[in-house]
Amino acid sequence: MKRLIIMLAVALGAVTANAQKFALVDMEYILKNIPAYERANEQLNQVSKKWQAEVEALQTEAQTLYKNYQNEAVFLSEEQKTKKEEAIVAKEKEASELKRKYFGPDGELFKKRESLMTPIQDEIYNAVKDISEQKGYSIILDRASDAGIIFASPKIDISNEVLTKLGYN
Repeated sequence: MKRLIIMLAVALGAVTANAQKFALVDMEYILKNIPAYERANEQLNQVSKKWQAEVEALQTEAQTLYKNYQNEAVFLSEEQKTKKEEAIVAKEKEASELKRKYFGPDGELFKKRESLMTPIQDEIYNAVKDISEQKGYSIILDRASDAGIIFASPKIDISNEVLTKLGYN
């Protein structure tokens, strides 16, 4: 009797598993084939380099002030030393604040990336959702980001369908 129940449970599980349809997408592949994504990345790289140069310029100024201070320290009065030290600290703080403003968790680079990438990601999501609804897929996994996938048949990869739906070859 137990054996019959176990076999019935396995059979029901197999039927249920077969009733569900799965598909895979490779987001890296899809994104590499979307020119807007490449342009957005290039734009982000250019802005990032520009902002990094601004931060480095302030850091260099602070280092120069400190080196000058070290060379002149023996000739300065206590009041002059204090003023120079305050100027150095202020410049270092300015560099640190600028770095946080540009590259912090809610910084300008994050906001810029979000404004450029969100429309592309939304477009991909909508294409995947449409294909899923049309073909009756229960789950669509990203093969590029899921380390849990050891093997997946290329037959269930719909990445090219997504690109076609988006208007790319």
